[in-house]
Amino acid sequence: MNENNTEAQTTSKNQSLAIPIAIILGFSLIAGAIFFSGQKDALPASNTKATDEETGTQTTDITAINPVTDADHIKGNPNAPIVLVEYSDFDCPFCKSFHDTITKIMDEFGVGGKVAWVYRHFPLESLHPSAPRIAEASECVASLGGDDAFWKFADEIFNEREINELTNISRLGEFAQTAGVDEVEFNSCLDSGKMRSLVEEDFNNGVKIGAKGTPFTVVLIGGQQLVINGAQPYATVRSSIESLIRQLSGATDDSAAQ
Repeated sequence: MNENNTEAQTTSKNQSLAIPIAIILGFSLIAGAIFFSGQKDALPASNTKATDEETGTQTTDITAINPVTDADHIKGNPNAPIVLVEYSDFDCPFCKSFHDTITKIMDEFGVGGKVAWVYRHFPLESLHPSAPRIAEASECVASLGGDDAFWKFADEIFNEREINELTNISRLGEFAQTAGVDEVEFNSCLDSGKMRSLVEEDFNNGVKIGAKGTPFTVVLIGGQQLVINGAQPYATVRSSIESLIRQLSGATDDSAAQ
C-alpha cells in the first residue's frame, strides 16, 4: 500500500472563467493543500503493484488531460468553476471510499453550482480482472439511460459491496435495471464489446497524465490543474475545496472593486 491511499503504484469543456491574475498567483499558497500526501485512512491492505503494460513509461503531465466535454459523465454544473476529474476503478477499495467522499462534497458544494464531478475509467486489470468489464457495463448503461443512469449504476456498484470485496459481476444486469435501463438491451450492448474503446481512451489518457494508481483526481480551476492523489478523507478534501472557493470569491470581489 502506498502512502497516498491509491490502488496500484503507477481545458475543461471550453469553460470561460473571468478570473483575474490574482487568483492564479494565489494558487501557489494553496497548492500544497490540494497535492495531498500522507495516508489518513485505515483501509484494507492489498497488492498495489500494477503491470508495466498498465502504467506505461510516459512522463507525468497533468496538463495533457483530455478536455471535459458533453461526452463525459458529469455530475453537477458543467460550467462550475471547480471541476474534479476522477480516474477510478470500480473494484478498487480506495475508490469505494473516495466515491463516498466526493458524493458528500457534491451534496455540499455541487448543489450551488460551485463544484462539478467528472468520472473517468482507470481499471487496473492485473489487480481487478473484472474492472474493465464493469467499466464497459457503466458505459452501456450511460448509452441507454444517459448520465443519470450512469451515476445510479456507479452508486450501485460501489454501495453493493464491502470495501475489501470485488463486484459480483453476475449482478451487473440487475444493477443496470436498478439504474433504469432495459436488462436485455444492456446485456446485448455489453456482450458486443462496443464500449471498450471508450474505457481504453480514458485509461490511456490517465496513463499520459501520470495516474499510477486509483483514485487519481485532477482539479480544474481557473485554467490551472492541481492533483488530489489517493483516497483522501472527507475533512481534508472539504477544507481544500473551501480554500479554493474562498480564493475564487476573493478574486471576484477584488475584480468588482476595481
